[in-house]
Amino acid sequence: MNSAKLSWRSFALSVETEELMSEPYKFYTPVRVRFNETDLQGHVNFGHYLFYFDIGVTDYLRMIDFSYQRMATEGLDMLYGESRVRYHSSAYFDETLNIHARIGRIGHASMRFEFQAIAAGDGRAVAEGEIGVVMIRRGTRDKVRVPDSLREAVARFESEEGGA
Repeated sequence: MNSAKLSWRSFALSVETEELMSEPYKFYTPVRVRFNETDLQGHVNFGHYLFYFDIGVTDYLRMIDFSYQRMATEGLDMLYGESRVRYHSSAYFDETLNIHARIGRIGHASMRFEFQAIAAGDGRAVAEGEIGVVMIRRGTRDKVRVPDSLREAVARFESEEGGA
């Protein structure tokens, strides 16, 4: 019986990867990996990337002038309905990751945030992912249309030359 060991490097090299950053993201926020986010294998535990992406959501919305506080004031909220992460390489304690974020699609009552985690030190792709959200009315949790003011803020920011 062959008991070949699979290393992260051989696994990562065997995964077919597509070109990242084919359409440049205009926004990113730096996140430094904390020790408690690593596991016994020494790299960031897979689940933490969703926390990093959540930081990207919050900071992106703040950048386009539609902060979570504004959303709450307007009686709105978002529920996360789905998420996806694809891993490309490992990240380690005290490494800085640039979490690139944008809203890739706006539907009637939903939006899809897109992310790329890029190592600040050497520019390698670490992970990419998506989070799908549904807009709701605070208190009732009824689905509501994504407000025009948010649609306009996204369009304005994403169409600006140079972005952030």
